Amino acid sequence: MKFLEICNVDMLTDTPLSLSLEARQWASDIRHWQNEICQALETEDGQATFRSDTWERPAGGGGITRIIENGRVFEKGGVNTSAVYGELPENLRQLMHTPHRYFFAAGLSLVIHPLNPYVPTVHANWRYFELYDTDGNVADRWIGGGSDLTPYYLFEEDARHFHLTLKHAMDPFGKNLYPMFKQECDNYFRNAHRDGEARGIGGVFYDYIRPADTRANLSLEQLFAFQRAGKEAFLAAYLPIVRRRKNMPYGEKEQYWQEIRRGRYVEFNLIHDRGTLFGLKTGGRTESILMSLPPRARWVYQYQPEPGSPEAALLEVCQHPRQWV
Repeated sequence: MKFLEICNVDMLTDTPLSLSLEARQWASDIRHWQNEICQALETEDGQATFRSDTWERPAGGGGITRIIENGRVFEKGGVNTSAVYGELPENLRQLMHTPHRYFFAAGLSLVIHPLNPYVPTVHANWRYFELYDTDGNVADRWIGGGSDLTPYYLFEEDARHFHLTLKHAMDPFGKNLYPMFKQECDNYFRNAHRDGEARGIGGVFYDYIRPADTRANLSLEQLFAFQRAGKEAFLAAYLPIVRRRKNMPYGEKEQYWQEIRRGRYVEFNLIHDRGTLFGLKTGGRTESILMSLPPRARWVYQYQPEPGSPEAALLEVCQHPRQWV
């Protein structure tokens, strides 16, 4: 079944399972979000446009990959939607500690790599997951997602703006959520193999948030509203930073540092990122999964920035996360 048809499908192929109304609505919502975000990024770039690629997953579902490249502002980026379903591989059932065989997973995932080293890379995703019992009923469901910022040069006002915008979006759902999910983000986006060095200045990250979960205490309807609020906050958090930094002059020195930090980004995505591992292990489309990787990256043996330099200031924050709001 093609991704474009999922919102209207009544039964999962070759299973007795019916997609829930929430699953169909979510698949429709993320398609609209994809269009909205791509349009806003194209307007900001002023030159490049997204090209679209629809794909199918043989085991069930598919997605729409939208890629922007060689822009005036954005060197490479992707805004992807997917909705996949079917039998959960045994290794993932063990990893997730679940006896349920069938699943539905849909989400929007984006990564944007700007050309100017003074403009940060950004990542965001919002996803929904369902598991089904042997009678075809929804046995478990949860949301996950978040937004995080990966600058190459630290501007404290940008960091405060990004975090404060996310906090304002989350506060109506509970004042405890931003600090909790900010901490989860700081804990998650770290390269454990590099002594826990963070890939950026974080943001918010959450996963396995179920209806009435004691961490959030939100109904299913509120969880979807929470996801919508996060999507709305993303553009408000990121685009003002792009506008402030995209015309700053830079040279080879700044690009060299940008490529080194992009190398750390690659390491995290290929070694630790749950979304990358889930997509590859469930037969997802490799080209779409690896669209998150930058077009240029560099690995320099035992490179250390000069003490007191702007590069050293960024590395210090990556090694010791800070509270921004």
